[in-house]
Amino acid sequence: MVMLYVTGIVAIVMCVPITAIITDYKRKTMKFKAEMVREEIELEKLKQQNFIIETEKMKLELEQMKLDYTSGKNDLMKI
Repeated sequence: MVMLYVTGIVAIVMCVPITAIITDYKRKTMKFKAEMVREEIELEKLKQQNFIIETEKMKLELEQMKLDYTSGKNDLMKI
């Protein structure tokens, strides 16, 4: 009976470090996942900014092409 009591106490005492190890592992995993999400959000922001810049660049190029086309048309009418 005493042996069973001692075994029970040892089992309870061993559960505490095991629980701490598991909790620490889960905490580190959650921090890692949170950092990954932050990095993904930052990447998406950069992608969006790049898209906006590229769109503006294409608009300017299109405007330039329109100006070149209309000036070329006027040159043909002068001939």
